[in-house]
Amino acid sequence: MSLRDAAPTPAADVAARLPGGGDMGARMRAHDWSRSPLGAPTAWPRSLLTVTRLLLDSKFPMFVAWGEDLGFLYNDAYAEILGAKHPKALGRPFREIWAEIWSDISPLIDAALSGRPTYSENLPLTMNRKGFDEETWFTFSYSPVHDDDGRVAGMFCAVAETTGQVLAESRLRKLNETLGEQVALRVAERDQLWTLSQDMLARADYDGMMSAVSPAWGEVLGWSEAELLSRGYATFMHPDDAPPTLEALEQMGRTGQPTRFENRIATRDGGWKSIEWTVAPERDGANFIAIGRDVSAARKQEADLAAAQEALRQSQKMEAMGQLTGGVAHDFNNLLTPIVGALDMLQRRAVGGPRDQRLIAGAAQSAERARVLVQRLLAFARRQPLSPVPVDIARLVRDMADLVSSTIGPHIRVTVQAAEDLPWAIAEANQLEMAILNLAVNARDAMPDGGSLTIRAATAVHRDAPVALRPGAYVRLTVQDTGEGMDAATLARAAEPFFSTKGVGRGTGLGLSMVHGLASQLGGALTISSRPGAGTAVDLWLPQTASGETLQPAPPTIEARGADRVALLVDDEEFVRLSTAEMLKDLGYRVVEASSAVEALRAIANGAAVDLVVTDHLMAGMTGADLAQALRASHPDLPVIVVSGYAEEGGIAPDLPRLTKPFRQDELAASLAALSRGGD
Repeated sequence: MSLRDAAPTPAADVAARLPGGGDMGARMRAHDWSRSPLGAPTAWPRSLLTVTRLLLDSKFPMFVAWGEDLGFLYNDAYAEILGAKHPKALGRPFREIWAEIWSDISPLIDAALSGRPTYSENLPLTMNRKGFDEETWFTFSYSPVHDDDGRVAGMFCAVAETTGQVLAESRLRKLNETLGEQVALRVAERDQLWTLSQDMLARADYDGMMSAVSPAWGEVLGWSEAELLSRGYATFMHPDDAPPTLEALEQMGRTGQPTRFENRIATRDGGWKSIEWTVAPERDGANFIAIGRDVSAARKQEADLAAAQEALRQSQKMEAMGQLTGGVAHDFNNLLTPIVGALDMLQRRAVGGPRDQRLIAGAAQSAERARVLVQRLLAFARRQPLSPVPVDIARLVRDMADLVSSTIGPHIRVTVQAAEDLPWAIAEANQLEMAILNLAVNARDAMPDGGSLTIRAATAVHRDAPVALRPGAYVRLTVQDTGEGMDAATLARAAEPFFSTKGVGRGTGLGLSMVHGLASQLGGALTISSRPGAGTAVDLWLPQTASGETLQPAPPTIEARGADRVALLVDDEEFVRLSTAEMLKDLGYRVVEASSAVEALRAIANGAAVDLVVTDHLMAGMTGADLAQALRASHPDLPVIVVSGYAEEGGIAPDLPRLTKPFRQDELAASLAALSRGGD
């Protein structure tokens, strides 16, 4: 069955993949994707979802064309450009939507799909979007977008319609070509233009003074006519722009040829506006006429376009790094599990003499450090196993004050600010405490001579955040220091994994990346503000919630120790299975082993009497979570513990008891004891 023939996707599944996004976000969630070449959003690759969420949350006109047919997705701002083609354009092939301009843009599309980004400025296009042909101009870029395997699978476009600007500039050019004659022959028309024009008109000399200015100067810049005529025009220019501007005027005086340039002119309220000038000499050789247009809005659009492109590149880079890091960390967890388990059992059984025990203890300590490192990698990749619940953030940070003070030393003063009535937030207390300690240690290293550290918790809303967040209320947890601060280059890389300024042996470079991954996995965000010499503030944005929500149903119960009970152990890694079996036997269980979920189901179907199941999650074929669901249907009273190295998206049900790799015997015993307490 093709994607076009797929059954309609449940709305809840689409909403989870495509949250927010204004009108177009709502249309995408309600759209019947069965007739689109893109297929259901639940089957879209991660890279397509990433770029779609980016454009939906942007106020700048954007679209993405994906797949062999270039299925078309766009945001609210681009819908205005489509005109009458909206909303039927959603999900259709790109070529069908813009058939009338295909011959003009297809070479640019072919270049982007071959991996070469393109940029077009003021490209003329004859479009039919209102029922008739019209001449339009656009500035846009086509950027290749890679799929999860690194191949170019589509293109991303950020676009600005410049039709009004081009037509105005054309009129202005024609005006400039005959400006001298028009001034002489059409005085009345000049006076009307002078008074009513929104462009800034002026008459000035080469000695630096203006003799006349139009009313638009006051409207655009705020200066009075008297102020403008009593000061040299160079005094209104930005210091960096004055030398090239005066040089251009001097050259025009020598050659007698009109010129164009752009500079920044001061406003009366202390700001700057970008003005594009067209300047023409008068016949007397002593004066010239200048026409200035405020292009501040256009420059801001260009900056927004550049920022959107950079955000896309960063998003794709971090997504790729997260996938690679998460996969490596999962493999390390499988390697560490038998190592940690075997060392733990050797310590418990006091194998060998004192020297042997010291060697075993050293190896166990190194294995524990490796385990913490893997947890940080998984936190960055947003694949660490989490059990988020409502957390009283105010109480948590107040209770941590003494621990933070003792950790970073007496030369740094610690202040905690949190209101008593602060709302609770969705988090995992242990991981959040680790994140705060990581940030506190980073702050300590930035204040070698002492200083102040402030931990602050306050309410906030998504629109106050400098990054894209889902609409809603948040608790903003801030860790702020008075340390050395960071320059722009360091700040841009601060949350990257393994990036560190502390030198060899003084850190893994995973502290901030771990906190970033934790915040993202909890549905929030991490933001950092810093300047050299002015300290650093790190903000964690955590979704608010009411206290005491999201209680899960209790799992089936068993005794913590085996007492001759039988445990079915399922794992496709032989050495992991071996070490776990030894732990279970030490706890008094008789163990039946299976190397796959299918083998485990076959053993139970053949009459194997077992009292509980301990199963790995990621296995070839059927996963541990799938095995647990199958056993719930056939043996609802049989307890199951799922062992996993990280949280696979859409994998393990939240009410399934789970154990995180790597683990020691006491952690396995604690999981069994939790079952015996029935979740209390």
